[in-house]
Amino acid sequence: MEATATRLVERLRAAGHEALFAGGCVRDRLLGKEAHDIDIATSARPEEIQKLFPRTVAVGAQFGVIVVLEDGGEFQVATFRSDGAYRDGRHPESVAFTNAEGDARRRDFTVNGLFFDPLTHQILDFVGGEADLRTGILRSIGDPHARFVEDKLRLIRCVRFAASLGFEIEAETWRALVERAPEITAVSAERIRDELVKIFSHPSRVRGFDLLDQSGLLAILLPEVETLKGCEQPPDFHPEGDVFVHTRLMLSLLPERVSTPLVFSVLFHDIGKPPTFLIDETGRIRFNGHESISASMTEKIFARLRFSNAETEATVVGVKNHMAFKDVQNMRVATLKRFLARPTIDDELELHRVDCQGSHGLLDNYDFLLRKREEFSNEPLIPPPLITGRDLIAAGLQPGPLFKKLLDSAQALQLEGGLKNREDALAWLREELARPA
Repeated sequence: MEATATRLVERLRAAGHEALFAGGCVRDRLLGKEAHDIDIATSARPEEIQKLFPRTVAVGAQFGVIVVLEDGGEFQVATFRSDGAYRDGRHPESVAFTNAEGDARRRDFTVNGLFFDPLTHQILDFVGGEADLRTGILRSIGDPHARFVEDKLRLIRCVRFAASLGFEIEAETWRALVERAPEITAVSAERIRDELVKIFSHPSRVRGFDLLDQSGLLAILLPEVETLKGCEQPPDFHPEGDVFVHTRLMLSLLPERVSTPLVFSVLFHDIGKPPTFLIDETGRIRFNGHESISASMTEKIFARLRFSNAETEATVVGVKNHMAFKDVQNMRVATLKRFLARPTIDDELELHRVDCQGSHGLLDNYDFLLRKREEFSNEPLIPPPLITGRDLIAAGLQPGPLFKKLLDSAQALQLEGGLKNREDALAWLREELARPA
């Protein structure tokens, strides 16, 4: 990728234009991290960029941004620019083409305002980004209030960068973030969703969670999680504290790499506890049916944040089923096999593990399921059925309640070893049909 990007810079230079690597790829280089994308900033105008490169996409030509397709990769090549007024809190109404320094000063944070010359290996720093990288400081370029007012997505991006980089947010930048946090509602749900996914998918997710909380963004974006504060739990099962503390602890127990459904099922699995909180006649705290309420609330949050149907379904299933694990050792074999065969089981097992480790610490059901999965691993958990609906129709039955009951019973017997082959299954079916109604 870097070799290709360097060739693009060489081609721009040969045509008489200034061209440099810009932004996050320069930051990551100086931090010793691999850059996933390399952006190029240049003095060339959009039409000049398009003339130089045969395969381009004008994704933001009005802002001077052209995507160049080269060697199977996509490279954003943008003309040096300064921005006009921001009326919608996200995009400038106009831009003026400028030089490298002017381009650096319109960016968000100093560590993202650096340029790198891949031909001379020099860093160009007009905003003090190198010093902030060395000291681990995330600082707005210029007036932080102005930067956040221009583009309100920067409010949550500030949290993401501080968490993922392990940096401290500079004091003035932090004060502006806290003061401006309510303005995050001007940003589209899709962009907020993407930032939340990046924050909670990163290994530093607990730091991100804390910064969202301390800044006030959590209460605005996920009030259902904010409500967990102060929701007490039975101390014999939850010695760690209230539901908010429990949820944060679970986040800290997850592995570095997580799926989106897993990490959000951890966040939302107990959001139904505050509305179901009660103290029974014995003085015990209970949350009857909280898993169903949590699942319903999760579905609404995912709709609000415009998650895909697939991500919504997988997350809701995990939340809704998280209490079912307490019964696994009493399940009949067929039920247990069906339970383990579900496509979401890996994430659900991980949710159950951190739920236990983040509370009472008992992993007997988790260990039981791992043993059973190993025990069942020599054959498919759900093998092809020995009898089908066609067999029932051939026997004179019509689809209906009895139809389904017979198929479910046959599968259960097959899963438990009671029916070994098709001949056994057909003989069983004849016996069942011969029984008095």
